[in-house]
Amino acid sequence: MKNLRNKIAAAGLLALLSAQTSADAFDKGTVTGTIALGSGQFFNEDYFIIGVGAGFYITDGIELGIEVDAWTGGDPSIYEIIPKISYVYDSLSKVKPYIGAFYNRTFIEDRDDYDAIGYRAGIYTPVGERTYIGVGIVYSELQSCTETIFNDCSDTRTELSIIFKL
Repeated sequence: MKNLRNKIAAAGLLALLSAQTSADAFDKGTVTGTIALGSGQFFNEDYFIIGVGAGFYITDGIELGIEVDAWTGGDPSIYEIIPKISYVYDSLSKVKPYIGAFYNRTFIEDRDDYDAIGYRAGIYTPVGERTYIGVGIVYSELQSCTETIFNDCSDTRTELSIIFKL
C-alpha cells in the first residue's frame, strides 16, 4: 500500500512539474503582447521607433500577430500596421532563436501610403516567469518604390522587444 501511495505521489509531482514547465510563452494557444523599440532612417531623417503588438500561437513555436509602429523624432510622421508570422525555435537552452516575415502598410504624413515586405531574425531570452527580451535585426523593402522619391527603397535596423505572456 505504501508503495502505491509513493507511486501516486510521484506521478502527481511529475504531472505538476510538467504542467509548470510546458506553460511556455511560445506554446500553442498562448496569447502574447509585445513592446518593440528600434531606430531607423527615412528621407535622410533619423527616427526612434516604438511599437505595440499582440500575437497568438497557432501551434507550438508559430505565431500569427499584428503590430503597430510609430516612427518619432523625424519629419514627416510615419506609422505602420504590420501583420506578421514568426517561428520561435524552442530549444532546451534559455536562448530562443526566432525568424519571421511580415507585410507592412506604411502611412506617411502628407504623402502616399506604401506597402513593404520584410523579415526579422534574432533571439529571445527569459527575464521573468512570463517575460522575454528579444534582440534582433529587421529588413524591409518598399514595394512600388522609386529611388527618385526615396533615397533608398530598403531599410535594415536593429530591434529590441519585450514579449510577455498574457
